[in-house]
This record gives sequence, C-alpha cells and structure tokens, in this order.
Amino acid sequence: MSHPTVYFLRHGQTDWNVAYRLQGQMDIPINETGRTQARKNGRKLADLVSNPKDFRFVASPLGRTRETMNLVRDELGLPPHDYDTDDRLKEISFGLWETHTFDELRKTVPDLVDQRFHEKWSFRPPQGESYAMLMARVESWLPYVTQNSIVVCHGGVLRVLDHLINGTPPDQVVQQSVPQDRIWKWNGHSADWI
Repeated sequence: MSHPTVYFLRHGQTDWNVAYRLQGQMDIPINETGRTQARKNGRKLADLVSNPKDFRFVASPLGRTRETMNLVRDELGLPPHDYDTDDRLKEISFGLWETHTFDELRKTVPDLVDQRFHEKWSFRPPQGESYAMLMARVESWLPYVTQNSIVVCHGGVLRVLDHLINGTPPDQVVQQSVPQDRIWKWNGHSADWI
C-alpha cells in the first residue's frame, strides 16, 4: 500500500511573530502579511493538487491555523470551514512565558532563559512543554494520517515532524527557521520544502 502524500503548512505570520513574542497556545490572529502568505500557499496547492476534494484537511484548533486553513481552502474553491481540527497539532506550550519576549524574560529569569538556549530540546518552561513532550504528542497523531492530507500547523510541530520523519537530530531541528510562505511535502519516505 502506498503511503499518503501530505502537504504541511505553517500558519501565516502574526504580529507576535514579528515582535518575537512567545505565542505558544495563545490565540493570536494572523496579520495582513500572514493572510497574503496563506492565500499564496493556497494557490500553490491548487497547482499541486488536481482534486483537492480527495484530500483530508486538518488543522491545529488555534485561531491562526484555522484562519490560514480557511484562506487556503478558499483558494482551492472549497467551503472555508469544512475541515477537522486536532489538539495534538497545537503549538508547543510556553506556559507562563507566553505573552513575553526572551528579552523581557532575561530581565526576570536569566538563568532559565540561558538553560533553555543550551537545552532547547529538553527544557520545559514553567507550566509549559519541552520539545520532547511536543514530539510525543505529535507522534501519537502520525499513525492516524492514512489518506492524502493538507495540514496547517505550527513551527514547533514542523520541527518535531522533521525529527520524526527525516531523522534530523533534535539539536538541529530546534534551531531551524520554519517559513510561513512555503509548503512542506511528505511523500511517505521523507519530507522537504517545495
């Protein structure tokens, strides 16, 4: 049996992305640049996918991923809101650090910020998640990907997927920049940006 093809997209840009403010699981809307990115990715998918109705659509339930998915589906000529969401695709939680920038956190908890930068995969912010915890959450979702799919998720989720799918070492994936204007295609063997 052939493995399904899965197209992953990160949500469009938010004002907090621009400000390097930790969003985690906060519900922050995409901005105008983010809407342009989502529509561009939708048009690119329209060129890649001959019959989008044959695909399963699933998104993180956070507002920025849902708004991105709505715009993508609109570009594909599909009803915007007709897709599934899955809590396991939510962004990594930064717990009590959400709403802050690292510059702000350095003024109050510099030792913890240093620890996070040296142990990014295993470090867990207060009441938040580590990348290792996020990986376990995302890994529990992967077996349910049994049909061709279009998925809108988050930067942290795409980093751990790169580890799970491509075997990229944890210390490398946590340093990766994840674009918001490109598509990551998984063919069942490996995944790459297209």
